[in-house]
Amino acid sequence: MIGLAFKTLRFHKGGFIASFIALFFGAAIVVGCGGLFETGLHSAAPPERLAASPIVVTGDQRYPGTRRDVFTERVRLDADLVDRIEAVPGVAEAVPDVSFPATVLGDGGRPAGRLTGHGWSSAKLAPYRVDEGKPPSRPGEIALDARFADRAGARVGQEVGLALGGDGGRYRVTALVSGPGSPETVFLTDSEAARATGRPGLVDSIGVLTAPGTAVGAVERDVEKAVGGRPASVFSGDERGWAENPDVIAEGGKLVTLASVFGGLSAAVTVFVVSSTVGIALHQRQRESALLRAIGATPRQLRRMVLGETLLIAVVATALACFPGPLIGRWLLEAFAGAGVVPETIAFRAGWVPMAVGVGTALLTALGAAFLGARTATRTRPTEALAEASLQRRWFSKGRLVFALLFLGGGTALAIVTANMAGPSAGSTATPAAMLWTAGFGLLGPGLAKAITAVLRGPVRLLTGLPGRLASLNAKARTSRYAGAVMPVMLASGLAMALIYLQTTQSFGAQRAFEENLRADLVVTAAGGLPPETVDVVAEQPGVAAASAQVSSVGYIEPPAPKRADGDGEDEDDEPEPTEVPLQGVTAAGVDRTTAYRASSGSLADLRGNTVALPTELARAAGRGLGDTVPMRLGDGTHVDLELVATLDGRRGYETALVPASLLAPHTDSGLLPQIMVKAEPGTDHATLAGTLSKLADRQPGLVVTDRKTLTAVQAEQDDTQAWMSYLLLGMVVGYATIALVNTQVISTTERRREFMLQRLIGSTRRQVMRMMAVEAFLVAAAGIVLGVLVAALTLVPLSISVLGSPVPEGSPWILVAVIAAAFGLTLVTTLLSTGIVLRNRIGGVVGVRE
Repeated sequence: MIGLAFKTLRFHKGGFIASFIALFFGAAIVVGCGGLFETGLHSAAPPERLAASPIVVTGDQRYPGTRRDVFTERVRLDADLVDRIEAVPGVAEAVPDVSFPATVLGDGGRPAGRLTGHGWSSAKLAPYRVDEGKPPSRPGEIALDARFADRAGARVGQEVGLALGGDGGRYRVTALVSGPGSPETVFLTDSEAARATGRPGLVDSIGVLTAPGTAVGAVERDVEKAVGGRPASVFSGDERGWAENPDVIAEGGKLVTLASVFGGLSAAVTVFVVSSTVGIALHQRQRESALLRAIGATPRQLRRMVLGETLLIAVVATALACFPGPLIGRWLLEAFAGAGVVPETIAFRAGWVPMAVGVGTALLTALGAAFLGARTATRTRPTEALAEASLQRRWFSKGRLVFALLFLGGGTALAIVTANMAGPSAGSTATPAAMLWTAGFGLLGPGLAKAITAVLRGPVRLLTGLPGRLASLNAKARTSRYAGAVMPVMLASGLAMALIYLQTTQSFGAQRAFEENLRADLVVTAAGGLPPETVDVVAEQPGVAAASAQVSSVGYIEPPAPKRADGDGEDEDDEPEPTEVPLQGVTAAGVDRTTAYRASSGSLADLRGNTVALPTELARAAGRGLGDTVPMRLGDGTHVDLELVATLDGRRGYETALVPASLLAPHTDSGLLPQIMVKAEPGTDHATLAGTLSKLADRQPGLVVTDRKTLTAVQAEQDDTQAWMSYLLLGMVVGYATIALVNTQVISTTERRREFMLQRLIGSTRRQVMRMMAVEAFLVAAAGIVLGVLVAALTLVPLSISVLGSPVPEGSPWILVAVIAAAFGLTLVTTLLSTGIVLRNRIGGVVGVRE
């Protein structure tokens, strides 16, 4: 039978080509997402500026005792580690490196470009070479990357305005250098670089240069022993890039999550699409299977034939998918990096595992669909099979009903969970809920499609006459074929509506929470940051009612130490997890006027020194009351004991803890204030006040004053960047579902060439057949869209309740119109084009051919 299977391939080209397309694209997408997953696991970042150092020591970015939580700010090292590392045998030199933001100042002190500054001694870690001039050796001297100098028109001997550490000054360019690092690089003397960081005695990382002929592995182990007990990590190979950009560690984890979610979504869509396509292809051959059964073929032989054919197609399709799969993953990574979603230094790393997963998923899906289809055909008696082939009415089975109820039950459970989750987290359960609803309705598709068609049958017949009557009878007589055409429409339209509105609803919820919390009229910023004392200067200006710093970071409430059963110590196997909480650094004197934060107990005016105001629910969960000590770690891993002086009530899911800006700012990467929120006195003209505050640029270089609308627009742009990332991946999944829609409509139409020609023989014209198929396409699209809207509604209503407190999702109604129009258009166009191609054949030639 296997030989027969191979010989019959050329007689069923349409169905096999459709199956091949579904398998190929599905496997390619899954392989691409698998490559992203492996890339996130490796988080490989080949070093650039530290490339000449075989070993790099940097701060450990992971929370002590757990590998899951990652500090968002750079964890720095004590400078005294340099001497300790340099004393390790085999170490030729230990070179400290610091990084700090620098802003190029143009005319009028306006920001004209951003650079990253370093001390000159660390230039040897790249290494950088001097192309022109000599290295900086005195305060006020700098070396610029030759690529940046060429763009900026800077040359040796020229003075350049720079803002460093909140202060501005003129610096003379003494050298132009070239190296593998970013062009936006500037070198200062080591002493001036240390001053610019604002953290004397601390370094970002230490590059270790080994003696010639020394084994790097042995030196690395000795260095690890030398730094033992310190919050430090020792890296070699590609991991050295983590020292240059610690964000790689955190963003790599995000990449794993993204790839898992969308890879799983892609795999689920692939299973659905491939099963539907293979099922339709097998339905085309019911008459052939029935004839084989009638002449003595056994059920086992038929199953072997179908599985052999499917396996051949699946092997070829999935093998070919291994070539574009990694390219898709690499393209996605480059797109994310270009949008600033992940660091550009993350290198794509995909081995054989993603390919194996993609190939395995596609093969198992294809063989599973083929087995189920063949099992249905072979369980029927030969005489019944012949009748079944002509009508295709049978679709219901107990197994189908059981699995449909399981999927629908799972969707219901996730809907309940989604409705009761905090808004920002609701999307994590809404997406799998959409797939469960889709799978459940897909299994009940023939029955649901018949019900929808029955409702539409009367109006369709009334409006279209005989073509509508014929189309309705076709849909009723061939239930399985009709449902197979409806399901891809449901999948494409349902996923498109559910996932697009999911994103718009979450974006709107985040934007609304931001705007509701904003009470300031103006915002004072500066490239690189503002010194803490600027808050008091701004508050003293005429027309200013209140001013408050605003510093954003993330902190962790430390859990109580676990106890063993005997109470004598910690149980390492039951390590408690810290509680992550967003932190906002504010100024106590102005926080109540510039933001919507209000104390439900205690007073925000007490936010001075080592104090904290926690969200009410978080304080209750931590078992803390006013006056209690809250042990926390700030964004750079520093442990602090804070007194709880107030609790806050906030929008669920958007709660934030408040701490004094003077406490939080030194533990952020810049060490400065990103912005100062300003509330104007009643009756004060905002434009006039902005002009007054802008004059402070004379004493604070790079200072910029913007209005509330600009700040809101910046926040919306940041949300759009995150949304764009989701839209990109969703576009791939929905695009694949759309390919399946077109694919299915084509093979469902072209298989009916005998039927069309028989209609022509009894007197139907081409136009009448085309009108009948147009009505059928309308019925297919209408049924699919109704089911798609149902899937979207069941997904979005719980999400909207969680995010917005309303069952109505947020988003333009034109999204719904566009999705419906696209579904109708694609279904109609592909159906009519396929019908037109079939009708171009000679009537007698087609009718006489064995189907």
